[in-house]
Amino acid sequence: MIVEHVLLPVAAERRADFLEAFEKARHFIEPSPGFRALSLHTPVEAGGPMLLLVTWDSVADHQEGFRQSDRYQGWKALLHPFYPTMPDVRYFSEAV
Repeated sequence: MIVEHVLLPVAAERRADFLEAFEKARHFIEPSPGFRALSLHTPVEAGGPMLLLVTWDSVADHQEGFRQSDRYQGWKALLHPFYPTMPDVRYFSEAV
């Protein structure tokens, strides 16, 4: 399994609207093959980015499965308007 790590640059004044959109968007990602779990975290420090963690069976499940699906288009339409730039996506595997 891998963890997708994404820092989302959502402006503080838009977070309430983003959270509402995220609740709708999660229904696009959750039925994806290889999807296991997701969590969204708000920053403790003022002005920091939000943190999205998604657990997948493999990187390919995210990049080739979800990102190339119609479900991703729904996710993108709801959430990407909140980002001034595309967030950096990184993948991690369990070390121990």
